[in-house]
Amino acid sequence: MAMKNSTTRKLYGSLNSPPTLKVMACLFEHDLDFEFVPIDLQAGEHKKKPFLSMNPFGQVPVYEEGGVYQFESRAIIRSMAHQHAKKGEELICWDSREQAVVANWIDVEDHHFEPTASKLISELVLKPKKGLTPDEETVAVGEAKMAKILDVYEARLSKFKHLASDKYSIADMLHLPNIQALMGTRAKKLFESRPRLSAWCAEILARPAWVKVVQMQQKAGA
Repeated sequence: MAMKNSTTRKLYGSLNSPPTLKVMACLFEHDLDFEFVPIDLQAGEHKKKPFLSMNPFGQVPVYEEGGVYQFESRAIIRSMAHQHAKKGEELICWDSREQAVVANWIDVEDHHFEPTASKLISELVLKPKKGLTPDEETVAVGEAKMAKILDVYEARLSKFKHLASDKYSIADMLHLPNIQALMGTRAKKLFESRPRLSAWCAEILARPAWVKVVQMQQKAGA
């Protein structure tokens, strides 16, 4: 990892946690040197005193920079994208009206895309890993809901290359972990059947910063 400056940065989280992966992608996008501190979720490490002193809600990730601790992945990412913006490659907009559009699509990811994606991932990824059979009714409901959401995305991407504008932003980046997971399931048809959406997914999944995140997961066997 390239050094941005000598400030100490630590990311406390799990490579099985989408919010952790989102923050990690943002760190790589900004060429920030950091130490990854694994938190054992199965052992309940995030619910014990040392971790709770950093995040009283007991959720990963926690990001430490210069002695300041932050939690909530989207808040971390917003702050990082402003503080460490790379000239000409900013993932946010300095114009307030343009940034409002980025914020709009961050909220869409938060309130519409991720809740539905999480339910599908629970059925199609997590249950099979535990030797359980997905509930077909739950999957069907989730796929139908996701299809409607992705229709909105397809329409949006007919006007712009990315969600907020023609420029890649944190609004796009926030989708990466859940898209990556769903592309390994039968739900990938929901993305591949929409040409503009499919092209957008292929582009953002191929970004070097995200490739580094996936490689870290693979190396750790996550």
